[in-house]
Amino acid sequence: MAEPLIDEKRDATEGLAAYEDATAGDAIEHRAEGAVGGVTGDGGGDTAGTYGEATRSCGEDDSDLNCLMATATRGHRVLLAGLLGEIDLYPGQERVMIALWDNGPQSQNSLARIIGIDVSTMTKTLQRLERSGFVSRRPDVANRRISIVDVTPRGHALRPEVDRVLAEVHRRMTRGLTARQIEELLALLSVVRGNLCYEVKTVEGDGSHRGAARAG
Repeated sequence: MAEPLIDEKRDATEGLAAYEDATAGDAIEHRAEGAVGGVTGDGGGDTAGTYGEATRSCGEDDSDLNCLMATATRGHRVLLAGLLGEIDLYPGQERVMIALWDNGPQSQNSLARIIGIDVSTMTKTLQRLERSGFVSRRPDVANRRISIVDVTPRGHALRPEVDRVLAEVHRRMTRGLTARQIEELLALLSVVRGNLCYEVKTVEGDGSHRGAARAG
Protein backbone atom coordinates (compact mmCIF):
# COMPACT_ATOMS: atom_id res chain seq x y z
CA MET A 1 0.00 0.00 0.00
CA ALA A 2 1.31 3.40 -0.93
CA GLU A 3 1.88 5.78 1.97
CA PRO A 4 -0.12 9.06 1.96
CA LEU A 5 1.74 11.82 0.19
CA ILE A 6 2.01 14.00 3.29
CA ASP A 7 4.87 14.37 5.68
CA GLU A 8 4.48 14.58 9.43
CA LYS A 9 4.78 18.36 9.58
CA ARG A 10 2.05 18.92 7.00
CA ASP A 11 -0.16 16.37 8.77
CA ALA A 12 0.24 18.27 12.04
CA THR A 13 -0.35 21.73 10.64
CA GLU A 14 -3.14 20.98 8.16
CA GLY A 15 -4.88 18.45 10.43
CA LEU A 16 -8.14 17.04 9.15
CA ALA A 17 -7.86 18.73 5.77
CA ALA A 18 -4.70 16.82 4.89
CA TYR A 19 -6.23 13.63 6.32
CA GLU A 20 -9.30 13.83 4.08
CA ASP A 21 -7.26 14.35 0.91
CA ALA A 22 -4.78 11.62 1.75
CA THR A 23 -7.38 9.02 2.68
CA ALA A 24 -9.42 9.72 -0.41
CA GLY A 25 -6.31 8.98 -2.46
CA ASP A 26 -5.65 5.82 -0.48
CA ALA A 27 -9.21 4.61 -1.05
CA ILE A 28 -8.76 4.99 -4.81
CA GLU A 29 -5.50 3.03 -4.66
CA HIS A 30 -7.05 0.20 -2.65
CA ARG A 31 -9.96 -0.10 -5.03
CA ALA A 32 -7.61 -0.23 -8.00
CA GLU A 33 -5.55 -2.96 -6.32
CA GLY A 34 -8.62 -4.98 -5.38
CA ALA A 35 -8.01 -4.41 -1.68
CA VAL A 36 -11.56 -3.56 -0.71
CA GLY A 37 -12.70 -7.16 -0.89
CA GLY A 38 -10.02 -8.22 1.57
CA VAL A 39 -10.67 -5.41 4.01
CA THR A 40 -14.38 -6.07 4.14
CA GLY A 41 -13.96 -9.59 5.43
CA ASP A 42 -14.37 -10.43 9.10
CA GLY A 43 -10.73 -10.01 10.03
CA GLY A 44 -9.77 -13.47 8.85
CA GLY A 45 -7.02 -14.67 6.54
CA ASP A 46 -8.24 -12.73 3.52
CA THR A 47 -7.25 -9.47 5.24
CA ALA A 48 -3.63 -10.52 5.62
CA GLY A 49 -2.53 -8.56 2.55
CA THR A 50 -3.45 -4.90 2.57
CA TYR A 51 -4.84 -4.73 6.11
CA GLY A 52 -1.91 -6.71 7.50
CA GLU A 53 0.51 -4.37 5.78
CA ALA A 54 -1.33 -1.37 7.22
CA THR A 55 -0.87 -2.70 10.76
CA ARG A 56 2.60 -4.15 10.32
CA SER A 57 5.00 -4.58 13.22
CA CYS A 58 6.80 -1.64 14.72
CA GLY A 59 10.07 -3.56 14.67
CA GLU A 60 11.93 -4.31 17.87
CA ASP A 61 9.68 -2.21 20.11
CA ASP A 62 6.01 -2.91 19.39
CA SER A 63 5.01 -1.03 22.53
CA ASP A 64 6.35 2.34 21.34
CA LEU A 65 3.43 4.79 21.49
CA ASN A 66 4.45 6.70 18.37
CA CYS A 67 4.49 3.54 16.29
CA LEU A 68 1.30 2.15 17.80
CA MET A 69 -0.56 5.38 17.07
CA ALA A 70 0.75 5.49 13.50
CA THR A 71 -0.07 1.87 12.68
CA ALA A 72 -3.46 1.97 14.42
CA THR A 73 -4.37 5.14 12.49
CA ARG A 74 -3.22 3.59 9.23
CA GLY A 75 -5.17 0.40 9.91
CA HIS A 76 -8.31 2.35 10.76
CA ARG A 77 -7.95 4.38 7.55
CA VAL A 78 -7.64 1.25 5.40
CA LEU A 79 -10.57 -0.51 7.09
CA LEU A 80 -12.81 2.55 6.91
CA ALA A 81 -11.89 3.19 3.27
CA GLY A 82 -12.77 -0.39 2.34
CA LEU A 83 -16.15 -0.40 4.04
CA LEU A 84 -17.11 3.10 2.86
CA GLY A 85 -16.05 2.13 -0.65
CA GLU A 86 -18.87 -0.40 -0.73
CA ILE A 87 -21.37 2.48 -0.48
CA ASP A 88 -19.48 4.82 -2.83
CA LEU A 89 -17.97 7.06 -0.16
CA TYR A 90 -14.41 7.99 0.76
CA PRO A 91 -13.17 8.58 4.33
CA GLY A 92 -14.09 12.11 5.38
CA GLN A 93 -17.18 12.26 3.19
CA GLU A 94 -19.25 10.40 5.78
CA ARG A 95 -18.51 13.18 8.28
CA VAL A 96 -19.88 15.77 5.85
CA MET A 97 -23.03 13.72 5.38
CA ILE A 98 -23.47 13.29 9.14
CA ALA A 99 -23.04 17.04 9.68
CA LEU A 100 -25.78 17.73 7.12
CA TRP A 101 -28.10 15.07 8.53
CA ASP A 102 -27.67 16.44 12.04
CA ASN A 103 -27.71 20.18 11.26
CA GLY A 104 -29.74 20.54 8.07
CA PRO A 105 -28.72 22.65 5.03
CA GLN A 106 -25.52 24.60 5.56
CA SER A 107 -23.23 26.95 3.71
CA GLN A 108 -19.87 25.54 2.65
CA ASN A 109 -18.10 27.75 5.19
CA SER A 110 -20.38 26.57 8.00
CA LEU A 111 -19.79 22.94 7.08
CA ALA A 112 -16.05 23.50 7.08
CA ARG A 113 -16.25 25.01 10.58
CA ILE A 114 -18.46 22.21 11.91
CA ILE A 115 -16.09 19.51 10.70
CA GLY A 116 -12.85 21.40 11.29
CA ILE A 117 -11.33 21.46 7.81
CA ASP A 118 -10.38 24.31 5.50
CA VAL A 119 -12.83 25.65 2.95
CA SER A 120 -10.80 24.53 -0.09
CA THR A 121 -10.85 20.93 1.11
CA MET A 122 -14.57 21.20 1.80
CA THR A 123 -15.13 22.46 -1.75
CA LYS A 124 -13.37 19.43 -3.24
CA THR A 125 -15.26 17.05 -0.94
CA LEU A 126 -18.61 18.58 -1.89
CA GLN A 127 -17.77 18.35 -5.58
CA ARG A 128 -17.22 14.60 -5.18
CA LEU A 129 -20.42 14.16 -3.17
CA GLU A 130 -22.37 16.22 -5.71
CA ARG A 131 -21.05 14.11 -8.60
CA SER A 132 -22.20 11.01 -6.72
CA GLY A 133 -25.68 12.50 -6.30
CA PHE A 134 -25.59 12.61 -2.48
CA VAL A 135 -25.74 16.41 -2.04
CA SER A 136 -26.87 19.43 -4.01
CA ARG A 137 -25.80 23.07 -3.90
CA ARG A 138 -27.88 26.16 -4.56
CA PRO A 139 -27.33 29.92 -4.14
CA ASP A 140 -28.49 31.42 -0.86
CA VAL A 141 -31.60 33.54 -1.48
CA ALA A 142 -30.23 36.28 0.80
CA ASN A 143 -26.72 36.28 -0.69
CA ARG A 144 -26.24 34.55 -4.04
CA ARG A 145 -22.49 34.50 -3.57
CA ILE A 146 -23.00 31.87 -0.85
CA SER A 147 -23.77 28.25 -1.75
CA ILE A 148 -26.15 26.30 0.45
CA VAL A 149 -25.52 22.56 0.63
CA ASP A 150 -28.39 20.13 1.15
CA VAL A 151 -28.80 16.36 1.14
CA THR A 152 -30.57 14.79 -1.84
CA PRO A 153 -33.07 11.93 -1.51
CA ARG A 154 -30.28 9.57 -2.54
CA GLY A 155 -28.11 11.05 0.21
CA HIS A 156 -30.82 10.58 2.84
CA ALA A 157 -31.17 6.94 1.79
CA LEU A 158 -27.46 6.52 2.53
CA ARG A 159 -27.80 7.24 6.27
CA PRO A 160 -28.54 3.69 7.49
CA GLU A 161 -25.64 2.41 5.40
CA VAL A 162 -23.24 4.92 6.96
CA ASP A 163 -24.50 3.97 10.42
CA ARG A 164 -23.92 0.30 9.56
CA VAL A 165 -20.37 0.97 8.35
CA LEU A 166 -19.39 2.97 11.41
CA ALA A 167 -20.89 0.35 13.74
CA GLU A 168 -18.93 -2.36 11.92
CA VAL A 169 -15.68 -0.38 12.15
CA HIS A 170 -16.30 0.07 15.88
CA ARG A 171 -16.99 -3.64 16.30
CA ARG A 172 -13.79 -4.69 14.55
CA MET A 173 -11.63 -2.09 16.30
CA THR A 174 -12.80 -3.21 19.74
CA ARG A 175 -12.78 -6.97 19.14
CA GLY A 176 -11.48 -8.68 22.28
CA LEU A 177 -12.15 -5.70 24.58
CA THR A 178 -14.69 -5.67 27.39
CA ALA A 179 -17.25 -2.86 27.73
CA ARG A 180 -15.19 -1.47 30.62
CA GLN A 181 -12.00 -1.53 28.55
CA ILE A 182 -13.75 0.28 25.70
CA GLU A 183 -14.86 3.03 28.12
CA GLU A 184 -11.31 3.34 29.42
CA LEU A 185 -9.93 3.45 25.88
CA LEU A 186 -12.33 6.24 24.93
CA ALA A 187 -11.35 8.25 28.02
CA LEU A 188 -7.62 7.83 27.37
CA LEU A 189 -7.91 8.65 23.67
CA SER A 190 -9.89 11.79 24.55
CA VAL A 191 -6.95 12.96 26.67
CA VAL A 192 -4.47 12.15 23.87
CA ARG A 193 -6.66 13.95 21.34
CA GLY A 194 -6.81 17.01 23.57
CA ASN A 195 -3.04 17.03 23.92
CA LEU A 196 -2.51 16.71 20.16
CA CYS A 197 -5.12 19.33 19.28
CA TYR A 198 -3.35 21.75 21.61
CA GLU A 199 -0.05 21.03 19.85
CA VAL A 200 -1.62 21.53 16.41
CA LYS A 201 -3.04 24.91 17.47
CA THR A 202 0.39 25.88 18.81
CA VAL A 203 2.09 24.91 15.53
CA GLU A 204 -0.54 26.76 13.48
CA GLY A 205 -0.21 29.81 15.73
CA ASP A 206 3.56 29.85 15.35
CA GLY A 207 3.18 29.57 11.58
CA SER A 208 0.80 32.54 11.39
CA HIS A 209 3.09 34.65 13.57
CA ARG A 210 6.06 33.82 11.33
CA GLY A 211 4.02 34.66 8.22
CA ALA A 212 2.98 38.00 9.71
CA ALA A 213 6.57 38.78 10.62
CA ARG A 214 7.74 38.05 7.07
CA ALA A 215 4.94 40.16 5.61
CA GLY A 216 5.91 43.05 7.88
